[in-house]
Amino acid sequence: MNQVQKLLIIGFVWPEPNSSAAGGRMMQLISLFKAQGFNVTFASPAQNSDFMVDLQEYEVDKKSIELNNSSFDFFIKELNPSVVLFDRFMMEEQFGWRVAENCPDALRLLDTEDLHCLRLARQKAFKENRLFKTTDLFVEEIAKREIASILRCDLSLMISEFEMELLESVFKIDPSLLYYLPFLLEPIDGAQMQELPTFEEREGFVFIGNFLHEPNWNAVQYLKDTIWPLIKKSLPEAVLNVYGAYPSQKVLQLHNKKESFLIMGRAIDAQEVVQEALVVLAPLRFGAGIKGKLLEAMQCGTPSVTTSIGSESMHGYLPWNGFITNDIADFVDRAVQLYQGKTIWLKAQQNGLEIINQRYSKGLFESDFRTKIEFLCSNLQQHRLNNFMGSILQHHTLKSTKYMSRWIEEKNK
Repeated sequence: MNQVQKLLIIGFVWPEPNSSAAGGRMMQLISLFKAQGFNVTFASPAQNSDFMVDLQEYEVDKKSIELNNSSFDFFIKELNPSVVLFDRFMMEEQFGWRVAENCPDALRLLDTEDLHCLRLARQKAFKENRLFKTTDLFVEEIAKREIASILRCDLSLMISEFEMELLESVFKIDPSLLYYLPFLLEPIDGAQMQELPTFEEREGFVFIGNFLHEPNWNAVQYLKDTIWPLIKKSLPEAVLNVYGAYPSQKVLQLHNKKESFLIMGRAIDAQEVVQEALVVLAPLRFGAGIKGKLLEAMQCGTPSVTTSIGSESMHGYLPWNGFITNDIADFVDRAVQLYQGKTIWLKAQQNGLEIINQRYSKGLFESDFRTKIEFLCSNLQQHRLNNFMGSILQHHTLKSTKYMSRWIEEKNK
């Protein structure tokens, strides 16, 4: 790739790395493409927010776009990007046909974040008090939309190996359309570990997570009603600080000083509050993807207690940086053990370091990703010929979505 390549990212929202793992992930992708020499433009139909990152600081052009408006067609034709990255399938649904029509030679990438259909099907099973089965996915309307989007794109970036296997085995997606690219972190060395607060310098438990995300809100309710009262019985002096962006009135009402269950709202510096705690609690009962809060715990040298959903696809065959359990009594016991036992705590901290360095170090992925993008850009026609189902969907979607969008555009006039 000799000439300057242009990347257009079509964002569901403007990136907020301090509010959610998704925002952090997006900034990692921008950094990855910038390192490959791409000029990056970030476009979104979302409203500006108080907590969005200043894209200009990262030498990224910012562009507001409108849904169902042909002004986008003129914009993308003029920009003429070589690669377009859709941030979640909803953006591909809205803009994918316009990209295909106006820049047919642009490589179309989808960043799935997590499988929305998996998260929603698990949530439904949980609410109906039954076990989730993979066949539940077939009745989710969102699964049909999400899988269609994956098939229409040239490559989907996946952060979870479990979800890749699910797409291949349950939905029969061709592996050539999927690419494993987890969170990309700087490796941690011994000197950096020495700078972290020691066991003795820390206190309390912490939960952190964006409250617009239903699994987080559910986990906080679970902590308040079930888990925290039991931990408090064993550790009367312990405090739980609950941090998260966008807390609703319902969340704020859980604040209870007498029970040492403290709703702290948005953390100004998430790493700082996690570093000050002895243990991260993450009793997630449904969800998908990999959990930014648990990777952040490892980066901060803070052991965690979580569930099988929380740890899914995160640690491979390496031991967890704390404990994984779905049993309430065991969850409480493990939390107390980590809180009181320095030896077990230090071992858990070391495990977290190994997971970061062996599974998320960005150096493990940069070169292979560059090669993959270069190969696809050079062999796009053949790659698309091999994806016949995708071309069928592209053909029909172009017709149906296009005319629906044109109709809305006329109506809006």
